Amino acid sequence: MAEKRDYYDVLGLSRSATAEEIKLAYRRMAMKYHPDRNRDDPEADLQFKSCSEAYEVLSDPEKRSRYDRFGHEGLRGVSMHDFSHMGFEDIFSMFGDIFGGSFFGGRTQRAQRGYDLETSVELTLNEVATGVERTLEYKRQDYCEACQGSGAQAGTRPQTCRTCGGSGQIRQGGLGGFFQMLRTCPTCAGQGQVVVDKCRNCRGTGRQVKHRSVSVKIPPGIHDGQAVRLAAEGEAGQKGAPRGDLYCYVKVKPHPFLLRDGENLLCELPVSFSLAALGGEVQVPTLDGLETLELPAGTQAGQRVQMRNKGLPRLEASGRGDLYVQILVEIPRKLNKRQKELLQQFRQTEEKTNGFPQIKSFLDKLKGYLSK
Repeated sequence: MAEKRDYYDVLGLSRSATAEEIKLAYRRMAMKYHPDRNRDDPEADLQFKSCSEAYEVLSDPEKRSRYDRFGHEGLRGVSMHDFSHMGFEDIFSMFGDIFGGSFFGGRTQRAQRGYDLETSVELTLNEVATGVERTLEYKRQDYCEACQGSGAQAGTRPQTCRTCGGSGQIRQGGLGGFFQMLRTCPTCAGQGQVVVDKCRNCRGTGRQVKHRSVSVKIPPGIHDGQAVRLAAEGEAGQKGAPRGDLYCYVKVKPHPFLLRDGENLLCELPVSFSLAALGGEVQVPTLDGLETLELPAGTQAGQRVQMRNKGLPRLEASGRGDLYVQILVEIPRKLNKRQKELLQQFRQTEEKTNGFPQIKSFLDKLKGYLSK
């Protein structure tokens, strides 16, 4: 029997993911692998079931806690469709979802909202700092121009379903005659209307693929992997139902010198050991161009020097982060004769000047350790 995958891996999450991150990850996976989008693809169907199962556990605080502590073994005996916390109306509502209707009556099934879509843009770190406006080009299912989304041929209209009389549901005998069950009408699929003369342009679907161009504003300080939501820019719904949304995900290109840490930046700057010892000016690459930084005498390898307000803007807040310059002291691999002579002279003065307090402290501790 194949071993079950880790639920966090299924959704592409870390174990510290928040509830909102879990919800967003499931939304993306479900849109990608939904059976309606991947017809006759058994692999996509398995992926959809896996991410749904993972979301059911990780979105429930109690189940997630048990899973975090004991793994899949901790979920044994735990119902994946738990009735214990459901109210009376919730239970009948769930049965209605299963059987396509309800026990006590219902309304015509609402037309399905359009699918959400997603796309991506790639930004430089400089564009993240300033914000940018981009034009997105994509294709989507849109309302048919010929029938305006009705699915009926021009000059005709959908007719009231004769099977259900326009209610979208049919009544059936319930359990022992005690309950009356309403099921979705199989003729009109719960819409209450049927298209007799289908639109020749869209074959009765009411939708067709169209090219779309839309502008999106990316705010300053946005993070890699975050998305900007463009409301009602997704696919058209069925029979005039609302459109879905478009999610534009951001990918940030690596910068040749700067690493990002939230709104702060890090630059690793190599300097010569003589400059680190004597101090002096260095040129540091920033998002605003080269900046002069004064290194103090005796700067140590690995030391970080802070340049305030040279980081990225804080997303949805005022101010900017800082730039931290980490000093990398480079030791020359080859020395000429004169350099060796000078360093030999310098070494002879080291003990007299006591210029290496860390070395002295280490040697003192070592002597104490060896004397025990």
